[in-house]
Amino acid sequence: MADPFTIRIFVPDGDPEGVRLIDRMNWTGLGLVFRRSDWPEVRKRSEMQSIGIYVLVGYRSEDDDLPTLYIGQADGVRGRIELHHKDKEFWNWAAVFVSTSGDLNRAHVAWLEYALVMRVTETGRCYLDNRNAPQEPALSAAEKADTQGFMKEILQILLLVDLPAFEFPKAVAAQLTTDPLTGAQPSSGKHDTIIVPAQKDGIEETFLGEVCWYAIRISGCMLDEIKYTTAYRTQPVSAITRYAPVSCIEP
Repeated sequence: MADPFTIRIFVPDGDPEGVRLIDRMNWTGLGLVFRRSDWPEVRKRSEMQSIGIYVLVGYRSEDDDLPTLYIGQADGVRGRIELHHKDKEFWNWAAVFVSTSGDLNRAHVAWLEYALVMRVTETGRCYLDNRNAPQEPALSAAEKADTQGFMKEILQILLLVDLPAFEFPKAVAAQLTTDPLTGAQPSSGKHDTIIVPAQKDGIEETFLGEVCWYAIRISGCMLDEIKYTTAYRTQPVSAITRYAPVSCIEP
């Protein structure tokens, strides 16, 4: 079981959706979460002159199911975010993390950038706006352990401010059914099958190659009913060509 902890949130302007300063006992860091529209005021804060790591969050279009993120670091985050305020249109809020003790240096934030990019790439729960994957900087074993501890605090805060992109998805429904051709229990008569339209490449590369499918809107009341998924091959075939029992459904 994870250790319990207390998060402290200070709202300097009294708007719970506005600027929030987030810290916790025995942590040398500070998180600042703010809307893009708050940047003209946030940029004046002294914390913005510190070395730090930041995450920009938004959606490129209303049809996107996943957010777009940009992860960066700078020796003085104000100047870097000032540039992003001008040249990156997608983000509508941001989270910045700095050290209140001055313990973070350029190598530390470079490692944090590397680790956060790697983690969010592995979770697959966002689109990443970073064009180049950062390289892991060399840290001593002691420095790396301390920086990993700082990252743990960052991940906890990001989850609390409703950014689960860095967390690995957990199944929200699971089925123990086996292939119906080899002895699965008969259907209850309810709607238990998802049909996904796909072209040849999608069926071969994802349905068969990755043994999964992505981005399906499912009503919560149906999660426990779904037992099978089928791939409907669109033109020129126009027929169901593959089916499989559902192992689990992830958010």
